[in-house]
Amino acid sequence: MTARRLRSIARLTFRNPASLVYLGVVAVTAVLVTIDTLFVTHEDASFAGMSLFLLSAPTVFAFFIGGDLLGEAVNVSTWFVYVAMVLSVLIQSFALGWFVRLVRGGAAHPAHPQGA
Repeated sequence: MTARRLRSIARLTFRNPASLVYLGVVAVTAVLVTIDTLFVTHEDASFAGMSLFLLSAPTVFAFFIGGDLLGEAVNVSTWFVYVAMVLSVLIQSFALGWFVRLVRGGAAHPAHPQGA
């Protein structure tokens, strides 16, 4: 991959308003889930983690299917769930940025015109 392509991917993932709002919601939710998990006592299980899981759906399902193919030991491990959720959020942020650019008509117009 060229540096220009990597910058374009990073711009679509992290530097447009729609992706930033999505990533902000995910970050706030992750902080709230962490606080709930570490500092709040519950008589039974808390479903706070489900909100973070739902924000990473539907792409997280593809990772879980891939984890099933790799075996039971990988699919049920905690590190795999965290990696799958982080990658899912990043993929969805990129897709959201790409969709916004497509709707605005940016795909037809290059970001840096030739000769400029």
